[in-house]
Amino acid sequence: MQEVTNSSPFKISYPKGKKTNILISIPHCGTAFPNEIIDHYDQSKIPKPDDTDWFLEKLYDFANELGITIIEAVYSRWVIDLNRTPQNKSLYNDGRIITSLCPVTDFLGDSIYTSTNYEPNEEEVQRRLQVYHEPYHEKIDLILNELKNEFGNVLFWDAHSIRRNVNTIQKNDFPDLILGNNDGKTASLKIIETTLNSLKQSKLSVEHNHPFKGGFLTRSKGDPENNIHALQLEMSKDLYMSNNEMDYDNTKAEDIKRTLIKTFKNLITLMNE
Repeated sequence: MQEVTNSSPFKISYPKGKKTNILISIPHCGTAFPNEIIDHYDQSKIPKPDDTDWFLEKLYDFANELGITIIEAVYSRWVIDLNRTPQNKSLYNDGRIITSLCPVTDFLGDSIYTSTNYEPNEEEVQRRLQVYHEPYHEKIDLILNELKNEFGNVLFWDAHSIRRNVNTIQKNDFPDLILGNNDGKTASLKIIETTLNSLKQSKLSVEHNHPFKGGFLTRSKGDPENNIHALQLEMSKDLYMSNNEMDYDNTKAEDIKRTLIKTFKNLITLMNE
């Protein structure tokens, strides 16, 4: 957890060597809280918010070497969720519990604020949208347009991780990997098939659009008819974490990294045929 004043809501790491036409987004790795609201949160929870996609920026640290640009969130999703619609409209209608644009509870339904008086009202939600949410999306749009203009096409990859089991979403354990593209609407069939085939070459269990189809980032960025493709990859945290999904595990991480590297190499080849 960090306390931050007037920080940009994102960090960008640029390619080393030859640039490719892929942008990776990690919207839920942020751990910072703005100093003007940090005291409003339950101080026992904010040092390590369980809903954080821990260490994904470390897991994907190979990407710059492949020529891939990475944008990652600075602030915790408890400040604002960059993968929710600005109107806070649910993308699923199957009864699952999904945290909101400016959450007031964690995934387990426990309050994250010390008092309901500190829960953001509509004015505060709009402020957070303007200060944190919009700049992240605007920067992504800028990078995607620059890459598309340079290469003719571009791939947006939204990276996520989740606990192996979250009962408020579904009773059963999640598979190892879940590729989302809103039922084929956010990327071309070739890109989807190449990604699925690459991921399935490992021994990992892979699902497609179930139980996650891609969040607001994937659905709002993907426009395959205009050569802007978008995919979301959700993975279970125990693929690269140990100690009850609390610590980064280098040995585990190397296995999943190999699968990711092969997948991106195949996508780079496909995107530049």
